Amino acid sequence: MIPRKLESIVTEALNKRKAIIIMGPRQVGKSTLLKSLFGEKSDVLWINGDEPDIRSIFDNATSTSLKAHIGDRRFVVIDEAQRINDIGINLKLIIDNMPGVQLVATGSSSFDLANKINEPLTGRKFEYRMFPLSFGEMVSHTSLLEEKRLLKHRMVYGYYPDVVMDSGNEREILNNLASSYLFKDILSFDKIQKSEQLVRLLQCLALQIGSQVSYNELGQQVGLDSKTVEKYIGLLEKCYIIFRLTSFSRNLRNELKKSRKIYFYDNGIRNAILGNYSLVENRMPAEIGALWENFAVAERMKRNAYEKAYCNSWFWRSKEQQEIDYIEEADGKISAFEFKWNPTKKVSAPSSFSREYDSSFSVINPENIESFLL
Repeated sequence: MIPRKLESIVTEALNKRKAIIIMGPRQVGKSTLLKSLFGEKSDVLWINGDEPDIRSIFDNATSTSLKAHIGDRRFVVIDEAQRINDIGINLKLIIDNMPGVQLVATGSSSFDLANKINEPLTGRKFEYRMFPLSFGEMVSHTSLLEEKRLLKHRMVYGYYPDVVMDSGNEREILNNLASSYLFKDILSFDKIQKSEQLVRLLQCLALQIGSQVSYNELGQQVGLDSKTVEKYIGLLEKCYIIFRLTSFSRNLRNELKKSRKIYFYDNGIRNAILGNYSLVENRMPAEIGALWENFAVAERMKRNAYEKAYCNSWFWRSKEQQEIDYIEEADGKISAFEFKWNPTKKVSAPSSFSREYDSSFSVINPENIESFLL
């Protein structure tokens, strides 16, 4: 098994009288992580929220009935917790009435699970996100040299654990992920009925990574109004399929203030949605650049989450079409980054940005990617 960064983080959070909530998309290794953490322990109650008879235990449960089911176990591990009715109330009953019990719950759809737990578990939980494997995790598992050699492969097939572990079957695995698991949660949401338009929306987004997106234009392409497009994008983001960056601005007159770019958490999923697994060297330069940018930004998001790097993230663009791919602000310090696949490409910060902001500026390419992701 490839060691996951979240394992040490969760281990440190145990036995602090708070529930531990792990959220992320399906098939990223949440169940495997639980088995690694608790598989050797004898005092664990394992609960799978996908099983109907298990879910019935929590229907109209009381602290007395829950105590009877838990018995003298020290750990209660609930996988796919979003499937259990009133999960937040049930977790609160256990935390408040059984202080010696450590609760750990996972969920694959944050818009569902988070809504059920936020109010009941206020002040009673640690919440973490789990992603597909990261560049940093793979460097620790193999080596920096090996992972840099595989950059072209990762840009096409991504980092889902099954994809990484089953070399030669990447396309079959990704096609299965994109056609079944990917939409299982969002299509179960009772207001999402137009699955064909949802798929078409994802295809349009996949073709625009690294570019500004317009909800109006997307709506015209897929046959939806702009408000529905925005709602669907919000749900896709909460299911950890995509994420948004908004534009950085300090209210200068020449800056774009309401623009947005959308990225995929995994390059392999992006390419599976388009059915395009072409080698990097067989793609047009613009697409290679977009894939590299998506890879770098998504891996930075994983890195920041696991390292607890508290910062704000944006891109920057002016009305004169000057731009910077990615900006972070942490503790009042601004850092600007440009992503270039070609290491010989010379780039400097736009003069209008440099005049207005005290910021560092770095160009991230395959030769120095570790400085950005480790």
